[in-house]
Amino acid sequence: MSRTTGRRWGFAAPAAAAVILLAGCGGTPAASGPGTSPPPTSTSSPSPSAAPGTPAPSADSPGPAETTAPTKAPAPAPQAPAVLAASPPVSLSIPAIGATSELLRLGLRADKTLEVPPDGPGAPASWYTESPTPGERGPAVLLGHVNATDGGKGVFADLRALKPGDRISVAREDGSTAEFKVLRGEAYAKAAFPTAKVYGNTPGAELRLITCDGYDPATGEFDDNYVVYAALVG
Repeated sequence: MSRTTGRRWGFAAPAAAAVILLAGCGGTPAASGPGTSPPPTSTSSPSPSAAPGTPAPSADSPGPAETTAPTKAPAPAPQAPAVLAASPPVSLSIPAIGATSELLRLGLRADKTLEVPPDGPGAPASWYTESPTPGERGPAVLLGHVNATDGGKGVFADLRALKPGDRISVAREDGSTAEFKVLRGEAYAKAAFPTAKVYGNTPGAELRLITCDGYDPATGEFDDNYVVYAALVG
């Protein structure tokens, strides 16, 4: 993974067994539905004895007023965030860092490692095709170089400069644009990459931008990955 040879891809590929569907949840006790009556009060207990000379109450005599505990209406089920229909991405724009790129499509090799995109100056970013399309529910994954073979900057060289609230636009094949806002950025050692956290399912449409990080001049290798988390806003 030399800086001069351009072998800088050390992205952690998602292990299928480790990707958790967070949308699923454990069962909860069923709540009583609206209009469910409380259990009937027992009427088998004897009534108090009447005082001497006091006529016993007849069957038509009004008894104590019955009270019914109010039934609490069940809370409405939370609605899932709005998402877009599936449509492959075409290009990417990140105005805050002046980054624009056409988007290639990359999958996994037979050994389950990520395919390596074309290298060299101006190499574009890529969409990982086993992830959702940007705007669909779940985390769409975009990968990009941090530097180029000539020592210049890669398309994702300045991801660390992004701040929460910065916008990322992804143009899609159907003519629509998925607009995301940055939530945060985090660096992870490649040896301890949190696969489920980065690639796992999400309630809404999200985006992950991933590049290499943690360059070690002594080895000429990148020891970390840097991940930007973003969520759909329109």
